Amino acid sequence: MSTNDTQSTETVDTDHAEPAYEAVLIFDGECPFCSAAATALRRLPEVGVVEWNNDAAQHLLAAQFDDPPFAPVLVDARADRLWIGPAAAGELCDRAGIPTLVQDIVADNFERVGDAVRGVAGAKREPADLDGTRSLNAAAAAEYQTLAANARRTHRTGGSH
Repeated sequence: MSTNDTQSTETVDTDHAEPAYEAVLIFDGECPFCSAAATALRRLPEVGVVEWNNDAAQHLLAAQFDDPPFAPVLVDARADRLWIGPAAAGELCDRAGIPTLVQDIVADNFERVGDAVRGVAGAKREPADLDGTRSLNAAAAAEYQTLAANARRTHRTGGSH
């Protein structure tokens, strides 16, 4: 019997060959508004969520920016893009199939609602003044697999509400 005939029968874990999520939202887990918005992603099972202060989120943000911005950031490695602040909210609405009128209301009032909730909740941090999209740089793209592995699902796969 040759060495080739005795190869191991090790199986490949195909569930982990690709990132668990097509995109991941990095959000402030201490903000009631952000947490509620993250939970609303139940309509998007392909989008996971990670709290801003998670190590994997911090590594990716530090790789992309000189100073990790304190803002909601939607990261999509397949699209090689990230959306920041109101643009992240707008992109999530678009992906969820929310009508354009509602998307516009969300984007136009994003900062005002966030400010009001932070005031009521007594938040200590101010969000970064960033909005828009950016290309994902190579260093941040290399961190995506770990970010996706740290993400959690908000989508309910069955059962009662």
